[in-house]
Amino acid sequence: MPSLLFFSLWGFEGPLAMALETAGRGGFDGVELNIHHPSLVGDPDGRARLLESGRPLVLEVVTGGDYVPELAVTPAQHLAELGTQLNRCSELHPHRVTVLTGSDAWPLERQRVFLAEAQALAAASGLPVSFETHRSRCLGMPWTIAPLLEAVPGLRLTADLSHWCVVAERLMTPDLEPVQAMADRVDHIHARVGHAQGPQVSHPFAPEHAEALAAHLACWQLFAERAVNRGAPPPSFTPEFGPDGYLPTLPFTNQPVADLLTINTAMTRWLRSQPIAGNSDKLCSS
Repeated sequence: MPSLLFFSLWGFEGPLAMALETAGRGGFDGVELNIHHPSLVGDPDGRARLLESGRPLVLEVVTGGDYVPELAVTPAQHLAELGTQLNRCSELHPHRVTVLTGSDAWPLERQRVFLAEAQALAAASGLPVSFETHRSRCLGMPWTIAPLLEAVPGLRLTADLSHWCVVAERLMTPDLEPVQAMADRVDHIHARVGHAQGPQVSHPFAPEHAEALAAHLACWQLFAERAVNRGAPPPSFTPEFGPDGYLPTLPFTNQPVADLLTINTAMTRWLRSQPIAGNSDKLCSS
């Protein structure tokens, strides 16, 4: 079964119909967007438009105020927001829901209890839910993920290793214990390439970033191999190079050094060509 590749609406400012057209032209299988994305919220026919498109959908749920959670938001408030947003997601029949929740500012034991409660909500929703390894969240620290996963056996993951590169100030590679610990839990991958000092290289195919690209690919291949070995579908991918300080800009002009749509489209085409290490099948179909 080929991996599905999704067009991220992070930073996309056009209407939903244009986003779907852009995804089709770029060779993406579906779209990924925040449940509160303006293109969806501002379109009275958004739900029908997404369903009628026939494209698979990944929805993103964020609790605690924004992508960086407010420190004053309690675990109970995070859980209440999560439950409400999962109910909204059900109406759109998503292929997957990826969740950013909790806070890395909490003590580890509080995070453990919270993730167990969050996973119970996810299971009760009946949706395919995975929790993202995002900075500032419970799973944003590579060195503490193993005990959290051991404590919550049913927890599934959206892997975004670019965040861990920044937190650990090193590239993530398959030999590292956190990567091995998560390998059997990954159902979805945000295919952005980070480096030791930031969550996004200027361009993934620039020769100066070859080492970073190879490190990420090796981890993604590990996740795909583990899925195939256990008889599961390979992870889906969202090339997720984005704005908001992630994409470097030129000084004084604030002009981006590359075009995000061009990068994400190129990453999609490249991913389709990559073999699983040790397996003659392709990671993604061509």
